[in-house]
Amino acid sequence: MIQPPERYDPETCANFLRELGASGERVLPIAEAALALASFERPRVPPTHYREHLQLLARDVGRHPGAAGDAAARARALNEIILLKYGYSGDALSYDDLQNANLMRVVDRRKGLPVALGILYMHAGRAQGWETVGLAFPGHFLVRLSDGPERLILDPFHGGRICTAAELRELLKATAGIDSELQSEHYAPVSDRDVLLRLQNNLKARLIQAERYERAVTVVETMLMLAPELAELWHEAGLLHTRLGNMRSAAAALEQVVLRAPDGTARHQAATLLQQLRSKLN
Repeated sequence: MIQPPERYDPETCANFLRELGASGERVLPIAEAALALASFERPRVPPTHYREHLQLLARDVGRHPGAAGDAAARARALNEIILLKYGYSGDALSYDDLQNANLMRVVDRRKGLPVALGILYMHAGRAQGWETVGLAFPGHFLVRLSDGPERLILDPFHGGRICTAAELRELLKATAGIDSELQSEHYAPVSDRDVLLRLQNNLKARLIQAERYERAVTVVETMLMLAPELAELWHEAGLLHTRLGNMRSAAAALEQVVLRAPDGTARHQAATLLQQLRSKLN
């Protein structure tokens, strides 16, 4: 297991995230990684308090009577500790608040987005040795808790409820459209790296919507630390740098698209835009 950094400065956190991204492991120290991502927004805040809090969550879940039971009892342990004892909840009133995707601020405020709360569930569950994974469910992050053949799908944002097939179908239609129907891929587990990218994507999308492009490109750069092979992230970085007038950085990002894009059309579009940028630089 990759060890988290002792201190949280930008260079150390960047190296930690790059190491996680390069590891190829599906299971990562996900809460520590989320704290490292949060530290880019709060570089002067030491991690000690947050690490101690994560340890308390894990300890108290392990001491709950349900921890020795079946999957339903374990789900109850997670809910009663995280939601009831420590007071976490989904932030339905100010859902788009950027703080809801920053794990440090989620801990401070005891509320956040589905994926941020899900990371707390995954951390506390795994500390007990339980198989706890994020799912590829579109539009709303869910966690699967397994005990051998028994599998439960939890919704941390909505009170940690155990979702039935009917509830999942209703949730899918609310998030993906009324014509959507449940497919097997909606239940598929995703890697921890994908969970972290989903967390950051929430920040990026809201920053772009607010036309805060400088902060948005910083978030994309943290995503590239975890997934430098993703051409679409380099493409987004190139477009954001272009908006900001950072033409050399834009060109460097588009060069990566040309190198990495699996699709010929995407490579051609990036090469065309790159040629236009270079003509302005010369």
